Amino acid sequence: MDELVEFKTDSGASVVVAVTQESRGARPVSRGDGVPRQAVQTFNTALESIHTAAESALRIFRDGQLKPDTVEIEFGVKFSAEAGAVIAKTSMEGNLVVKLSWAPGADGATPAG
Repeated sequence: MDELVEFKTDSGASVVVAVTQESRGARPVSRGDGVPRQAVQTFNTALESIHTAAESALRIFRDGQLKPDTVEIEFGVKFSAEAGAVIAKTSMEGNLVVKLSWAPGADGATPAG
């Protein structure tokens, strides 16, 4: 069941996020009357940990030995009133998709042919 959590941005604007209530030991995050519960941290602060994780992953894949031309990193973000934003878990252990690609001849070599 989705509940509502209201995050404030650093500029004071409100962002209401629907969060899925976990079945294990979870408690509702709204008051049951459709009024959002106030989050413990700001929306910006909640997303800062996700930004840091994405930046670290990007640096590892971009600056490593493989030297791809493009790096795409995709992961789901889950919000909670207490924890803020976390990388969402899927049916597997986690949720992280990394795509590395190289353009033909980008390394200065001429294509075979």
